[in-house]
Amino acid sequence: MVTVMEIYQLLPKTNCKKCGESTCMAFAVSLLGRKKQVVECTPLLEENFKKQKEKLETILLPCAGAQETGMIVHTELCTGCGNCVVACPVDVANDPHGAGMGCAPTNDKVIFKVIDGKVVASNIKECRRFGKNKVLCYACIDPCPTGAIEFV
Repeated sequence: MVTVMEIYQLLPKTNCKKCGESTCMAFAVSLLGRKKQVVECTPLLEENFKKQKEKLETILLPCAGAQETGMIVHTELCTGCGNCVVACPVDVANDPHGAGMGCAPTNDKVIFKVIDGKVVASNIKECRRFGKNKVLCYACIDPCPTGAIEFV
């Protein structure tokens, strides 16, 4: 996963404020949080920053498919084992006789479901990492044997 410092190192570091942020570091944080886009840094559009812009776009590409919580499910890695479905505390709380028991989810309140052999995340606003009381929960990541789930 890319860090704020990796992003910052590729920025012009002029603190010009043309992007709407007070510093290039603040812009780097906004880029990582997907609140800003690379093209909003107008100095990066100049020829002398072409390589940095291309590198930034490359390292930020994996974040593009992230949910609002920062979750990415890499379907190319997912085997559909369902470990995340059973391990997710939100799934267990919302569906105690289905997902939490190792069975298929029985309602639409759960976050993870296996559909066509791949994990699909829905009802994402129920994730512990979302909202004002964010918790750094790794319950879905730890049991995944292939590393198909990540948070950015």
